[in-house]
Amino acid sequence: MAGRALILVENLSVPFDRRVWQESKALRDAGWEVHVICPQGTKRDTEPYAEIDGVHIHRYPLTAATGGPKGYVKEYGLALWHTYRLARRVGKVDVIHACNPPDLLYLVAKLVRRKGTKFIFDQHDLCPELYESRFNRGRDLLYRAVCRLEKSTYQAADIVISTNESYRQVALTRGGKRPEDVFVVRSAPAVERFREVPPDPALKHGKQHLLCYLGVMGPQDGVDYALRAIAALRDELDRTDWHAVFVGGGDTFDEMVELSRQLDLSDLVTFTGRIPDEELLTVLSSADVCLAPDPLNPLNDVSTMNKIMEYMAMAKPIVSFDLVEAKVSAGEAALYARPNDTSEFAKLIAGLLDDPAERTRMGRLGQERVRGPLSWENSRKALIAAYEAAIRS
Repeated sequence: MAGRALILVENLSVPFDRRVWQESKALRDAGWEVHVICPQGTKRDTEPYAEIDGVHIHRYPLTAATGGPKGYVKEYGLALWHTYRLARRVGKVDVIHACNPPDLLYLVAKLVRRKGTKFIFDQHDLCPELYESRFNRGRDLLYRAVCRLEKSTYQAADIVISTNESYRQVALTRGGKRPEDVFVVRSAPAVERFREVPPDPALKHGKQHLLCYLGVMGPQDGVDYALRAIAALRDELDRTDWHAVFVGGGDTFDEMVELSRQLDLSDLVTFTGRIPDEELLTVLSSADVCLAPDPLNPLNDVSTMNKIMEYMAMAKPIVSFDLVEAKVSAGEAALYARPNDTSEFAKLIAGLLDDPAERTRMGRLGQERVRGPLSWENSRKALIAAYEAAIRS
């Protein structure tokens, strides 16, 4: 049943977007001719066109939004125009596969799809919950507009791909989709990418232990909670036998660096920004405890966090807040603090620092999960099944 597939993604470049890249290669291996339209990166993925490992990648220039909702209107408007332009250049395809956010790409699909072309909606985020969690503006006019766009995308989709069971339930209830038209394709780390390398003691800055945060630094990602938790580890528990490394970038990166100064953590925390894989593996291999500080909010509670899956791939114990999908992902590989309680988060960190045997046990359990029931191989099968269902529909 293989044919030509066009994948649309707006919020990250490819192959930097690991999920989209895994999906692209899985479809290629199944015999599909795969085209991807995405924005250009700033330091990587900068070429307007590239063919990598048999996948055709068409990129357009895009500046990320600044200044709140108005900035997103400008960003998304330009993205839609470029996506439409490039989709016309790609020509006739059998499947258009749109990855959100935003829930606007169905408009491109409606404009360029031809008779017999199927539309798959790959729901990476719940945009109404994302809007609530990111902007804290309540259920205002823009929130209602976001809900309408999500509904329109569901209506346009022949098949919906959900990243977990919580998202699938939203597709079935709020989206009104039939159970046979919704497939769970979990995000899973490429285990061959995450391999243990020799640790670097210098990362600990003379301390006994290393804490690690890996991920995006946006308003809803909880880096501020992590910083307040490790400040509590120092101030409330009198623990200074650790250093923390924060890996990643995002909208609030500078704000988080400033918060670390305000909390007098500068000597205990290193912010690396985004770093190459080789450096990332060294940091993770050196870490004793990894942090998943995503606070409880409408989005985080039902979202699968890539950082948790990647920590488990590296056999690292995790401290998280008690969120529904965090527990589904990590199971016994994590300890769970009361939502948004930084003092309890700090106590759980301290307990793991004092118990190397428990750290080893939890790390082993997590690694077994990502190599077994949560592996990409299982997700790959679900992806191919979703495509087969789309072609049959």
